[in-house]
Order: sequence, then C-alpha cells, then structure tokens
Amino acid sequence: QVQLVESGGGLVQAGGSLRLACVASGRTFSRYVMGWFRQAPGKEREFVAGVSWSGDNIKYLDSVKGRFTISRDNGKNTIYLQMNSLKPEDTAVYYCAARSGMSVVPTTSTGYDYWGQGTQVTVSS
Repeated sequence: QVQLVESGGGLVQAGGSLRLACVASGRTFSRYVMGWFRQAPGKEREFVAGVSWSGDNIKYLDSVKGRFTISRDNGKNTIYLQMNSLKPEDTAVYYCAARSGMSVVPTTSTGYDYWGQGTQVTVSS
C-alpha cells in the first residue's frame, strides 16, 4: 500500500504563488507515476500535472502550462507542484495521486491507484 499526504495549500491573491508537496510512504516512491488533480465544488476532478518516476515524461493541463511546474525528489519520496501566477479559477482542492507499473502519465482519475486526502487552494480576486 502507498499512502500520500499533501501539504502547502492556502489562501493567496491572484497573481501569487504556492508550492504544494506530496509525501509518499508505505512503498518505494521509485517507479511510480505521480500526478496532481484538482476538484472545485460542483465540478469534476481534473488532471493538472503528472510526472513519470524517471522524470522524463511530464504532462500538464493546458490552462496551467507556463504557470505550474511539477517535479519530484525520489530521495525524499516527494513530488511538488509549484504554482505561479495563480488565478481565481485555480481555486480547488488539490489531490496527489500515484500509479504503479507504467511509464506513460495517465490524465484521467481512473488511471491512478492511490490518492491523498487533498489540500485546499483558494485564490482571491
């Protein structure tokens, strides 16, 4: 089993920045595809960013390209989501997710096996 715990959410003004972190435990972090999803009230959960275990395959939601950066530190069993130039429409609960056994980064929630509890990101206008 893999446990994922997110942190780093908070309240920021539009144009501000936050850095989310997700720490994995229970199994080796290596060889897991890791990703970030977000879900606003009344909305479907949507893919934000994902990275393969080796870091050579990265995908982003189109609307966050150039603003968000996903990275991972396998030595710390941690992935990060650096979010810059935040917009009110980025407001959501952000979830960390993991998938074993593949190199391609899934972009749907059904493509992931493990989930964190979520961390709230609120961007005021």
